[in-house]
Formats: sequence, C-alpha cells, structure tokens
Amino acid sequence: MMNKYNMNGPRYTSYPTALEFQYDFSNKNFCQAVAQSETDNLSIYIHIPFCHKLCYYCGCNKVVTRHKHKADIYLDYLAKEIESRASLFQDHKVVQIHFGGGTPSFLSKAQFSRIIALLNTQFEFDQKWEMSIEIDPREIELDYLDHLYSLGFTRLSFGVQDTNLQVQEAINRVQDLTFIKSLLRRARDLGFCSINLDVIYGLPHQSPVLFEKTLNDILDCDPDRISLFSYAHMPSRFAAQRKIKDEWLPTPDVKMSLMLRALDVFVEKGYIAIGMDHFAKPNDDLAQAQQSGQLHRNFQGYTTLGSSDLLGLGVSSISSIGNSFSQNYKSLTDYYASIDTYKNAVEKGLWLSRDDQIRGDVIKTLMCNFLVNISDIEKRWEIDFKTYFENELNALDPMIKDHMLQLEENHIRVTQSGKLFVRTICMTFDKYMAAQLNQQRFSRII
Repeated sequence: MMNKYNMNGPRYTSYPTALEFQYDFSNKNFCQAVAQSETDNLSIYIHIPFCHKLCYYCGCNKVVTRHKHKADIYLDYLAKEIESRASLFQDHKVVQIHFGGGTPSFLSKAQFSRIIALLNTQFEFDQKWEMSIEIDPREIELDYLDHLYSLGFTRLSFGVQDTNLQVQEAINRVQDLTFIKSLLRRARDLGFCSINLDVIYGLPHQSPVLFEKTLNDILDCDPDRISLFSYAHMPSRFAAQRKIKDEWLPTPDVKMSLMLRALDVFVEKGYIAIGMDHFAKPNDDLAQAQQSGQLHRNFQGYTTLGSSDLLGLGVSSISSIGNSFSQNYKSLTDYYASIDTYKNAVEKGLWLSRDDQIRGDVIKTLMCNFLVNISDIEKRWEIDFKTYFENELNALDPMIKDHMLQLEENHIRVTQSGKLFVRTICMTFDKYMAAQLNQQRFSRII
C-alpha cells in the first residue's frame, strides 16, 4: 500500500497551486484584491534570497554570494516595494512577520535594523504581533540572537537537516551541533517564545542507524517545534542536486523507514503531529490550534493565523490577498527592473473562482485536521456536498477499501495510516491535478 499511494504530488500550501498562476494577473488586479478583502489583519512574508554557501539539496530561490553589499542593493529595492505596498494596507494591522529565504540571517545586524525600522514606520502593528526568522547556524555569532531579540523577533527556526558528518559533507552543509546547542540556550535565556528545528529524511548516506543518532540529537536539543521534510531529488530541475550521486541516496523502502521512525520517535517523546510534516509540544500554539480545529495552512506552512491576508515582499514572494494569489518575479534582474519601472514586482497571479475556494476549503481542512465536516462545508458554501463532489467521492473508494480514510454520514475521516498520504487524498479534490501530473512537476509524497 505504501508504494501504491507514494506518488508525485503538491504540498498544498495553496489551492490552486502556484503552477496555475496566470501572467495576465497584474498589479491592478492586486490592488483590486486589497480593496475587496474582508479582513483587516495582515501577515507579511519577506524573502531574503542570499546564502553564504550552496547546499546541494536545496531547491529554494537563492543567490549564493559572500558580498554583503549585494544585500544593501536588495534592501534598497525592498524598501521601495514596502513603501509602495504599505500605502494599500493603511486599514490593516500587522499580526505576523516572517523572514524566509535563502538565508535571512545572511543580513548583518545593521541591515536588519534598517529593514525593521522601515517596517515600523510604514505599517501599523497589532498589540499581539509576532515575528519569526529562518536561521543558518553556520554563519552567525551568539550575540546575533541578542540583536534579533532587541528588534522584536519572537520565534526562531534553525536549519539542522542532519547531524552526521558524512551526510553533511555530501550536501555541502557541515555544521557543529555543539554550537547549535549554544544558540538554543542563548535563545531561551533571551526569552524567545518558540524554537523550531528542521530535519530532512532521504538525504545521501542516511541509514536507519545514522538517522537514529540524528533524531536523538534533535530531541536532545528539546525544540518547541520540529519540521520533518522529505528530500526531493530532482536534479533535472535543480542543478546543485547533480552534485549528489543517485547511488548515495537511501532506497525508497529505507527512506520510508526513516520517515516512519521519525514519526514514532517524536510522538513517543510527547510531540503532537501537526498536519503531515510538523511536530509541536502540546502547549505550543500550533498544537492547540489543531486541537481546536483552528489550524491553517498557507505558503509559509502551518499557521494559527488563518483570518489574515498574506503580503509577500521581495523576489519570488507569494501573496494571498482576499480571493487572489500573486507572485513576484523570481530573478533579481527582473525584480529590480519591475520595481524601477512600476514600484511593484507582480509577475503573475490568479483570481480564485468559487469552485477554487470550495475545493481549497476541503483540501485545507484535510491537510490541517485530517477531518472534513460535511455539514460545515455545505453551510459555508450552500452546496449539497455529495452531489457537488459525486465523482470525487466515488474516486475515494479504493482508499476507503485500503483503510486510508472513512466516509461517514457527515464526515470524511483520515485514518492513522492515511495521514501519511493525506496529500494523495487531497489530490482527489484537485481539478487541475491530471494535467499537472502529466508534466511531472511535483516530487514524491514521501
């Protein structure tokens, strides 16, 4: 059954996925979406594309450089975009800011002070706002965390991936576990409210024995959250992955065993499985949101802030405003040119049809809660669920027979074994999926 359902598929950080975005969606459409939005809460995502070194496994939008002045130039353009966008959100209050990349910690202390000062002057903030950042622990000093805390950061995420030296050398990401532990101690002493560690399974040279050591190392760090990601080996799309030889990778069966072992270990240690690839301590906001049915999923992953618009700033960033998605240009050259000419960088986007919204609601609910309350969907969208999704419900029959899910009178309930393949279940409700699978644009579920 594992091999049967371990197919290629999207991560569903949005529905429709970014592959459906259209180039005729313009900045005028973006402004219309802001005007039509029914929320006054705003989350901001800021993409910092720079990295000091090239990690061979990475498929993110990034620029590898040692030259800090390139970040100064980037911040000049980012400032223009921020000032232009802020004027559209005068009635919104910022509830969350997240810096991703690339490597946001590529920025110097002075560069970070500059961008935070600009945000503070351009936007109004909610009293309970929070700010998070992804950090590469290889290229910072301990007191970098002091500076981040002084600027208002509340949450940290460290990219660990694996603690074995042979694995680290194969992916060109050698780092010192002792220093990572020092960073975590410093963060807790300072008062950061949440610390996440990223772990990847399926990397070169990983084996059950070596990965067990990595899992123990992660638990020894006692993070508040753990993100467990599957390595997607797609060298035809990501040139750096060609540095990783196919014969170094664990077999599909071994990779599956690594994932299952991680799941068992984290749950045995008291972590709550959030969605499909995140774990959190029971008192964490994510765990509590899932238990209350308030968990949400967007382009940043799982979040507790489902009622806010998401403004993406910087190269390649994606926004979710009202009933629209939009994405900035992916290359620095195009991003800079568009900011110079138009003061915005929208390259493409999509207006969500009513059908998109209905299907997106079902998919998000499955991804977050593993349970769809049919009556809730019917009331929210004024549809007869079983009529609207007649074909989809028929297509679920094989999964029901394989005990992946249960179809009850008023619920679609994902079983314990089905949770591993919730993305496969979601694909049943994706009307765009057949065309995208033919293009082989997605990685394996596991």
